[in-house]
Amino acid sequence: MSIRGKAFIVGAFEHPTRLAPDKSVAQLHMECALGAVQDAGLSLADVDGYFCAGDAPGLGALSMIEYMGIRPRHIDTTETGGSSYLIHVSHAAQAIASGRCNIALITLAGRPRSEASSGLQPRNFGANIPDQPFEAPFGPLTINSYALVAARHMHQYGTTAEQLAWIKVAASHHAQHNPHAMLRQVLTVDEVLASPLVSDPIRRMDCCVVSDGGGALIVARPEIARALKRPAVQIRGAGEFVKGLDGGRVDLSYSGARHSGAAAFEEAGVKPADIQYVSIYDSFTITVLMQLEDLGFCEKGQGGRFVADGNLIAGSGRLPFNTDGGGLCSNHPANRGGITKVIEAVRQLRGEAHPAVQVQNCTLALAQGTGGQLGARHGSSTLILERV
Repeated sequence: MSIRGKAFIVGAFEHPTRLAPDKSVAQLHMECALGAVQDAGLSLADVDGYFCAGDAPGLGALSMIEYMGIRPRHIDTTETGGSSYLIHVSHAAQAIASGRCNIALITLAGRPRSEASSGLQPRNFGANIPDQPFEAPFGPLTINSYALVAARHMHQYGTTAEQLAWIKVAASHHAQHNPHAMLRQVLTVDEVLASPLVSDPIRRMDCCVVSDGGGALIVARPEIARALKRPAVQIRGAGEFVKGLDGGRVDLSYSGARHSGAAAFEEAGVKPADIQYVSIYDSFTITVLMQLEDLGFCEKGQGGRFVADGNLIAGSGRLPFNTDGGGLCSNHPANRGGITKVIEAVRQLRGEAHPAVQVQNCTLALAQGTGGQLGARHGSSTLILERV
């Protein structure tokens, strides 16, 4: 089922907190939900579809539905890490198109900063998970999984640490205009390279921040969107994919974005050259580079050259990205910031980004999410959004 033109994002809210020791995760979900419905000009009573992932506390949707006092007739708890929330937008559009709901709420929230959960701890999932007996003895960390990908890219294509540093530099140029960003200092390539090595070749400044916070989105039927006062953002195309280790035949040279992006572009009927702004999942600088290549914004192996010399910086670069500062500088709530990628894309399409980073006459944007570990199993989701 094509979702093109069958659903619109009518509400978006990003929680301003970056540290919330006095709030529960459920409370953050609720505050995000209220912010999104208010942004849309609706109320929680209007919501008849609810979407959440593994960050939702308790029994997930069961717990949050009661906590928020909503009565949805359709729920979806698809879990693919940080890519979940872009998939939720696509699934909400499908549910709306098939008549299962009219107004869908999507929430994300977490407190990893307050709980001192940085992603530098070994994975500690249940022993019944298939990969655990084979991988747990080696103490895998999220960061060294991404470091493997970066090292492979450098070996195979000649990518340099300086080129990766430009991604952080671009994010910092945007974060300086975001009053809620955790890192607002404009960085240089030399400053990124001078930061401590964490997992060769990844340095501390190649990593995203760890923050509390969250966000929420409202997706609605076209006729409801037209009746509201907010600018309409159409879901024009979507794609999703899960990439695993292929029974040991591991290929670190590409990400799931190769497939989710191709599906989204095909459904949307546009090509990478048509996109004016991109929100790219940025857990690490290498995450951005890989996805830009796999989405078709440059040839495979040319990502380093593509991002160098400020080409991602709004106002001067060829492809403005993450104009809120992204996960690299602004926030990465629940250690899975996918929903914020959609929120900033919505801001750009509405013309509501900070004036210093607003893309002029932005009508077509892409949001990309990655969940899990780029060097292992991970989910990928791509949305192409249009202002109409």
